Amino acid sequence: MTAPTPPTPPFRDPHLPFGKRVDDLLSRLTLEEKTAFLHQFAPAVERLGIAAFRTGQEALHGVAWMGPATVFPQAVGLGATWNEDLVCRVGEAVSKEARAMRARDERVGLNVWSPTVNLLRHPLWGRNEEGYSEDPKLTSAIATAYTRGLRGDHPTYWRTAPVLKHWLAHNNEAERDTSSASVRPRVLNEYDLRAFRETVEAGAVAGVMPAYNLVNGRPNHVSPYLGRHLRTWTEDDLLVCSDAGAPSNLVESEHYFDTHEEATAAALRAGVDSFTDHGTDSSKIVARVRGALERGLLTEADIDTAVRRQLSVRFRLGEFDPERDPHAVTADTATDFDTPAHRELAREAAEQAVVLLKNDGLLPLAPDTRIAVVGLLADECKLDWYSGTLIHRSTPLEGLYERFGAERVSFAEGVDRVRLRTGDGRFLHVLPADDTPAETRGAEGALDPALIAGRTDLPPLTADATGTELSLVDWGEGVLTLRAPDGRYLSVAEDGYVRASADQPGGWVVQETFRLEPHGDGHLLRHSGTGRPVHVAADGVKVAADDADAEVFELVVAERGEDAVTRAAAGADVVVVVAGNDPHINGRETEDRTTLRLPAHQERLLRAARAANPRTVLALVSAYPYAVDADVLPAVLWTAHGGQAAGTALARVLAGDVSPAGRLPQTWYADDADLPGLLDYDVIGSRQTYLYFEGAPLFPFGHGLSYASFGYEDLSVRVGDDAVRVSFTVTNTGQVTADEATQLYAHAEEPSVPRPRRELLSHRRLTLAPGERAEVSFDVPLSAFAFWDVAHDRWRLEPGPYALLVGASSEDVRLSTTVTLAGDPAAPRPVREVGLDAADFDEQSGTEIVDRTKVAGDAVTPTDEGSGELVYRACDFGPGVTSVTLSVAGEGTAELSLEGGPSVASLSPQAPTAGPYDYVELAADFPADGVHDLHIRLRGSLRLAHVGFSG
Repeated sequence: MTAPTPPTPPFRDPHLPFGKRVDDLLSRLTLEEKTAFLHQFAPAVERLGIAAFRTGQEALHGVAWMGPATVFPQAVGLGATWNEDLVCRVGEAVSKEARAMRARDERVGLNVWSPTVNLLRHPLWGRNEEGYSEDPKLTSAIATAYTRGLRGDHPTYWRTAPVLKHWLAHNNEAERDTSSASVRPRVLNEYDLRAFRETVEAGAVAGVMPAYNLVNGRPNHVSPYLGRHLRTWTEDDLLVCSDAGAPSNLVESEHYFDTHEEATAAALRAGVDSFTDHGTDSSKIVARVRGALERGLLTEADIDTAVRRQLSVRFRLGEFDPERDPHAVTADTATDFDTPAHRELAREAAEQAVVLLKNDGLLPLAPDTRIAVVGLLADECKLDWYSGTLIHRSTPLEGLYERFGAERVSFAEGVDRVRLRTGDGRFLHVLPADDTPAETRGAEGALDPALIAGRTDLPPLTADATGTELSLVDWGEGVLTLRAPDGRYLSVAEDGYVRASADQPGGWVVQETFRLEPHGDGHLLRHSGTGRPVHVAADGVKVAADDADAEVFELVVAERGEDAVTRAAAGADVVVVVAGNDPHINGRETEDRTTLRLPAHQERLLRAARAANPRTVLALVSAYPYAVDADVLPAVLWTAHGGQAAGTALARVLAGDVSPAGRLPQTWYADDADLPGLLDYDVIGSRQTYLYFEGAPLFPFGHGLSYASFGYEDLSVRVGDDAVRVSFTVTNTGQVTADEATQLYAHAEEPSVPRPRRELLSHRRLTLAPGERAEVSFDVPLSAFAFWDVAHDRWRLEPGPYALLVGASSEDVRLSTTVTLAGDPAAPRPVREVGLDAADFDEQSGTEIVDRTKVAGDAVTPTDEGSGELVYRACDFGPGVTSVTLSVAGEGTAELSLEGGPSVASLSPQAPTAGPYDYVELAADFPADGVHDLHIRLRGSLRLAHVGFSG
């Protein structure tokens, strides 16, 4: 007899809700199996027919790290399009390619770690390229569009599962795993949380990734905000994936916990569900979880909670219903990779990302223009750390050749052509490569591209009487690249030899950069990646063990870059200077920039071009803003590194085939002096971003010009019970079809607390033919006008007049009106009844917020154990209080006064407390009645958590 077919287990039944199926599968897993699921590389469970699963696939602007893929503009460039429909289509294309690539290479994951929704608060942040905007509303709009494209539009099954990065308040690379962002409650709620919240609430997000840094003294990987905020925004099970190595950082660099068992348990209980640590080796994380279980720091229920969230994502991805998964790769969809439609979309995105910053009539260029295209990026199509490998590429030079004809385009890169002479009179020499085929970094794909080694199959450099002329580029701050005549960059592999072996600078630790350090009558050539100087040995050029063995070189310059630029510029009708950054050098993950200025080498080239030909266009191709002298230039454009179609797109904009309509997603400041400190996260107190900045920017948020002109008319506003409807008309009054990015801002005219100068409420990008007119309407919820009231720990819509501003940028306002909104009037703080949480100040100076405990809560302390002051406005002491009680830790003094007058009470612990989390209560007489502003001055290392009043 044939054995009966075993019944289908409920977790395999597609007719059941996902929740019931997850519960059933969870009940069938052993504790050991569930524990193994907590690592990024979850193993297969063969007895249940469950496949292995990996969290994490980088897909910021195309599928990254896994070999050739369509490469779209950098995220900041997608932000500059101000076009949600376009970005959604980009996300859809990326997710289709991820599915098609996974069908050929199972290493490609479907849990995609993108987009990045960290706000571009500070333009010197090294990872500026990864975010969309400094504005939370624009960031959430673009991020929502991208995640919807990544997710797909099926109501049940997701094409990919997007994870938002990096939770929370993360804008510095310097000491990023040990620095703490002090984020006051208003900034937390009105700024940093907002971009995450609106994207999560839109319903296309599978999870988040905590950032490396600390917020208010507590590592993000044990953040109470994951539970207090994130998980309240949706009913979906959100999967929280740690950043790489961050779980170990809790002990090893942050020293926040004494043992890895304590740290792992704390992270899991805080809400981290998947641990990315030690690469593919899960043994250490598994051992830590087991240790935490044995010590009673975790329960099986804690593990079940995390595993349930992972399984929920896997079910949504169709893993357990392959026959029903609408995104499963078929013969028809297996070719959804590098399709003509994706190539066209890459070009369209690159075109829409171009921002015309200034134009005195020089652009667009006539078809018969003789063009000199010059600059270090003129013949480059740069990739960044989160790019795929290019299948197609278009540089500005190639794009201009194609559009205007090679006979009308001349080129000068502007490198310095040099030879390096040794102490015995020989020169560094690059040996022929013997026709060794070129290798593109990352072409084969890698789960961790940081592990890709440099090439050792090519001969190392030698020294001889003639030497080789090298192309030297100074990327700023003394960081150089040296390139051989055949285009290969000098690089150092693991064996320490210097070879001309790299197609581009790149890698987690860039091995293609050097420094020339003055030494005696010459220079040491120090390799940046190893920190060691170059030495000429009998068997080839290598890095020396120490400076004692270093070679002293003389730099012999054959030609300065500006000389070549001058020759090319003088013979042209128009010069296009292409300047900007290499995304792997001086401003990238792990390294912040130090200045807004262009590197001196590029400023030299720009000056030379202008001197030779005043009809000079500056085309900035960069991952971040620059402070440039725009006044002396007739035309300036900016685009982020635009992916595979960057050059074609730029050429089409210069030629007028496309009217530029990109808009700046962040403020371009005029000078470094306009910037706050990189670690100053208080956008309100430090007047940061267009929301609060009171100076004159070089170019304002939302700025961007067109080859057309637009008229704005017929503004009407209707205030409803829940929303304000704003309508107006826009007319193309120019001669060409063009896009316009209409923008609506608000400003509270009579605020009781500092409010934004103007704040983006909504926007729309639309295409209009010459003479065409369109009506634009926005429905703005009244909640968009509210602010976080620290006096009462809630959102509050303040009654009063609000200016509504319609225009083409945050400063180019074409229409305006004022509406009066009803709301909740300001009320004094009820301090007599509930006291004060120290972090709920209105103003502060010289203080920072720190962790009250390792689990939750905030305290405030002076920075650097100095002195600081806190101000709490409108404190209501009622008919009177007679005493005050402070909850403090550490040592120092707290001095209280009213309206900043003489001290009313001064309190200090009798002795320092045992530790920063060991609080004591201090009491003193404090006679007060009525409503007053309370000032508290802190001195020493005192941590103040709470202030209570009685009597």
